[in-house]
Amino acid sequence: MSSTALLTDRYELTMVQAALRSGAGHRRAVFEVFARRLPKGRRYGVVAGTARLLDAIADFRFDGDDLEWLVAEGIVDEPTARWLANFRFTGNIDGYAEGDVFFPGSPILVVESSFAEAVLLETLVLSILNHDCAVAAAASRMTLAAGDRPCLEMGGRRTHEHAAVAAARAAYLAGFAATSNLEAGRRYGIPTVGTSAHAFTLVHDSEEAAFRAQLTALGTATTLLVDTYDVPTAVRTAIRLAGAELGAVRIDSGDLVTEARAVRAQLDELGATKTRIIVTGDLDEYAIAALSAAPVDGYGVGTAVVTGSGAPTANLVYKLVARAGESGCWRAVQKASPGKIGHGGRKWAFRRFDRRGIAEAEVIWSEAAPDHYRGGERPPLDDAHRPLLVPLIRDGEIVGREPLDAARRRHREVRNTLPPAALHLQPGDPALPTVFAHEPPNR
Repeated sequence: MSSTALLTDRYELTMVQAALRSGAGHRRAVFEVFARRLPKGRRYGVVAGTARLLDAIADFRFDGDDLEWLVAEGIVDEPTARWLANFRFTGNIDGYAEGDVFFPGSPILVVESSFAEAVLLETLVLSILNHDCAVAAAASRMTLAAGDRPCLEMGGRRTHEHAAVAAARAAYLAGFAATSNLEAGRRYGIPTVGTSAHAFTLVHDSEEAAFRAQLTALGTATTLLVDTYDVPTAVRTAIRLAGAELGAVRIDSGDLVTEARAVRAQLDELGATKTRIIVTGDLDEYAIAALSAAPVDGYGVGTAVVTGSGAPTANLVYKLVARAGESGCWRAVQKASPGKIGHGGRKWAFRRFDRRGIAEAEVIWSEAAPDHYRGGERPPLDDAHRPLLVPLIRDGEIVGREPLDAARRRHREVRNTLPPAALHLQPGDPALPTVFAHEPPNR
């Protein structure tokens, strides 16, 4: 993979230059990624993109061409360019495990390093996590609405070509069964799906000729698109050519509930009782929920999933919460801007559960009450609190890589521990309250 170093904003580099001159660039610092609030009406967020971020940090290097351009454009001076030439992230990063859920204030990523190293990563961190978390949250809502019926990601033509690959990964993490994107299939091992579009039918002299060609090439297990002309006629033709073993038919337009019921009745009448019905066409979580009573076997989702279904960003920010002070202590810092007041100090996150194993609160513990604190000391635990932060990078070395299937499995398991209100599609408050405390959670 090529360098990711210039996937950033100019002010990250100008801050580094000024901080190196003042000496503050080498000061130890802690940054945290969190959302002050979830997108409007959402009950929970979903952590996604962590593995992509780790790979991107590993590739964060400034080569000769990068540095030559930065100096020529007056973005950095020669001393800063020399520092950048040797840049390697050498700090520590903790984060919520990929596939877990989060709530307002959850420190889903904690970066500890020199100020200069940490601030360089800000734009890269936020661009990856804001996109992938938004897609995963939308996909999670869709798979909830779909129940046991599979959702298929088909949004590659509705977003940037590279974002499409990331979106397919995030959707799969949150429960989608497959993607139409071949690069996502190759890179991440996601099952791929896809057969034909209306253009394939239209280019043939007749619908029958198109169906016959597809069946010859792909076999009777394929999915035939039946709404190019007249649906009942197409269904009769499909079964006449393929027999009762036809894999599936796809409906892409019209009143999908009415069409699905009519097609199911027709297929059963023709003896094709095992032929599945796949529906597509501007579906989102609400449309999927409306189809729950219809005889549908799967949903193809495009635009809504790759754009976060109305919430294309997860509202994540990257903020300095602590810096090295005197005598080896840390000083908690935070903004005091109206509407953007934060919680200073290095934090540890826990999820509190009731006796049934249902989550009841997100507990964020910090030693930020005094002006100075020691830092680096995670509080002891009790059985009711599960720690949420896991090590991702230690002294610049990646230690937190895991297979995509592990994150996919985690999301399914974590979602099952949320209270019933979290699973509602209608707008509402976050499913869990976020409790900020300066005492360990078991005291």
